[in-house]
Amino acid sequence: MRSWFRRLTVVSIICFSMASAALAQGTKEHRPGPNKSHRLLIHVDQNDPAVMNLALNNATNVIEYYRAKGEDVSVDVVAYGPGLHMLRVDTSPVQDRIKQLKGMAFPSNVQFSACANTMENMEKKEGRSVAVLSDATIVPSGVVQLMEKQEEGWSYLRP
Repeated sequence: MRSWFRRLTVVSIICFSMASAALAQGTKEHRPGPNKSHRLLIHVDQNDPAVMNLALNNATNVIEYYRAKGEDVSVDVVAYGPGLHMLRVDTSPVQDRIKQLKGMAFPSNVQFSACANTMENMEKKEGRSVAVLSDATIVPSGVVQLMEKQEEGWSYLRP
C-alpha cells in the first residue's frame, strides 16, 4: 500500500509541476516585450476638443514610450457618435494634430477609425454627405471595432 501511495504522490507532483510550467509559459506568451507588439484602442465618443486632445496626448505618449524601449506599438483611435467630429473634415478641431501624429508614428502603426453608422446618421440628419479626414479609415461600426479588437487582446482606454 505504501508503494502505491508513493507512486501516486510522485505522479501528482510531476503532473502539478508540468501544469504549472505550462500555465507560466502561456502567461509569458501574452505579455508584450521585446520584439512583440503592444496594441491600444482609444475610444472617443464626445464632441469635446479637450477629450480629443487628451486621446491624442495618450496616443503620442504611448508611442514615444515604446519607441524609446525599442518595442512596437499599434494604436487605433475609434471615433463614433458625437466623437466622429474629431475625424470630420468640416468640424475637426484637431486635424493638424492628427496629421502630425500620423507623421511621427512611423514605424508604429496608428489608425483613426471613423464609424460608418454614425456617418450615415449624420448624413441623414444634415441632408448632405459627411467627409472624414484622409488619415481616417471608415469602419462599419465603431462599437464593433472596439469590441472585436478587445476580443483580439487589444488594451482599451477611454480618456
